[in-house]
Amino acid sequence: KYNLSQSDYDLFARLVSAEAAGEPLEGQVAVAASILNRLKDPRYPDTLYEIIYQVDNGKYQYSPVLDGRIELPATPSAYQAIEQALAGADPSKGANGFYNPAKTSNQWVKSQPVTAVIGNHVFYRY
Repeated sequence: KYNLSQSDYDLFARLVSAEAAGEPLEGQVAVAASILNRLKDPRYPDTLYEIIYQVDNGKYQYSPVLDGRIELPATPSAYQAIEQALAGADPSKGANGFYNPAKTSNQWVKSQPVTAVIGNHVFYRY
């Protein structure tokens, strides 16, 4: 149901790898699933590339895009995680966003309804 080019697939894996480095596989799958949930949501751009590089109110949606970690090679577990998410796994329970409470001061994300907490990430849906 997802028609990803090889470059989208690699970009997706690099984002999951950068966002969920050091997280358990379940947390990596949840990050991947939350990105796919945005792809299914008409409020977001129509392609994985546009979602990953989206700038909203002057801010990148994913910090690895801003700081360049998106360019680092993906880990093998990130590929495993995106495969599980593409197959339908969603430990985020329908989240369309996530954050690390130790690394954000953004009150808006902290006020959103939480769907799951896995590793160092809080997953939310709005």
